[in-house]
Order: sequence, then C-alpha cells, then structure tokens
Amino acid sequence: MSTAADVVLASASPRRRDLLAALGVAVTVMAADVDERALPGEPPPALVARLAAAKAGAVQARLAALRGAAADGPDGADPLVIAADTVVVVDGEVLGKPADAAERRAFIERLAGRSHVVLSGHCLWRGQDTRAHVERTVVTFRSLDERDVAAYVASGEGDDKAGAYAIQGRGAGLVERIEGCYSNVVGLSLPTVITLARALGVRLG
Repeated sequence: MSTAADVVLASASPRRRDLLAALGVAVTVMAADVDERALPGEPPPALVARLAAAKAGAVQARLAALRGAAADGPDGADPLVIAADTVVVVDGEVLGKPADAAERRAFIERLAGRSHVVLSGHCLWRGQDTRAHVERTVVTFRSLDERDVAAYVASGEGDDKAGAYAIQGRGAGLVERIEGCYSNVVGLSLPTVITLARALGVRLG
C-alpha cells in the first residue's frame, strides 16, 4: 500500500479540494473540460457515473501526454486521479447549477419542506486501473417561509452549486436532516474516495 502517489483532482471545485485537504491530502488541480449535459433519457445515477469517468479519463489522458504513456510521477509512481460529479434530484428531475436569481429562488422553493436526493459519481484512476462508485444521500429541508427563501437567495451562496444551496455554509440552516454521507452533499464522499483509493493501492488520510 503506497502513501506517496501524487494526487490530481480533476475538478476546479474549491469545496472538493478543501475536503481532501481536511484529510491532509495535498492535490494538484487539473480541471477537466467535459460536456455535462445529460443524454436523452439518461437516469441521474448513470449521468453522474458517466461524467465522473469522463473527467477522470480526460485528465488521465493529459497526464499521459505530459509524462509519457505510463503517466508516471516523478518518483516513478502513477499519480492518483480523483474525479466526481454531483447532482441534486427531486421528483426524478436533476437540478443543476441555477442560471440566475429567479432560478435560485425556484430551486429553493421547490426543495423546501421535503426530501431530495444528492448523487455523486466518483471515479478514481491510477495507471491503467480505475475504480468507480455512485454515492447517494437523502437531504430533507425544513419548511421555509418567504423571508427564509429571500434571505438565502440574496446571500448568493448557491449561485454555482447544484440545487442552488451549500450545506457547508449558510445552507446548513435550510436543512432539517440528512440520511447518508455529509461530505457527499458537499461534492465528494470522503469514505468513498478512501475506499476506492485503497483498492488502487493508495492510502489517503
């Protein structure tokens, strides 16, 4: 079991980077540019799994081009690529990142007083080997009145977040309970990442 592999995060998300930093894992950020639109009729779990794999594959290909076909790190160890994609699902519909303030409000009003599902597809790639998993967390919002909704929308916190809220920030006040992995709602299930990394021979944390 190696602890020396370079870790590359295939995402520009500061939230995912911060989660890994909490484990003491320093990462190189190499964002992947992939089309995140769903395919016709594609179920949400398949969507996040496909996008996570596409992100990991795109970054692995770039590393291979930079370092040679084996994509070896400076110490001869293959780097570990970590990719994820997260969506919020309610009534079978994916709520992505809101386009504007009106959509932020519509998303929060729709989520208020009920449960929704957060799905994160994870794909870890090392050398020629990959491991993948889709993690599911159920989040229930408390009942919200107009002032609650208006105040949160005005904060701007949910501008670039799936479902228009951030559970690690002011959005925590919207939540009544969660069932499952908290960090999955933030964007990266740490237990999942640790398990998949160990299957690839890398110990994190």
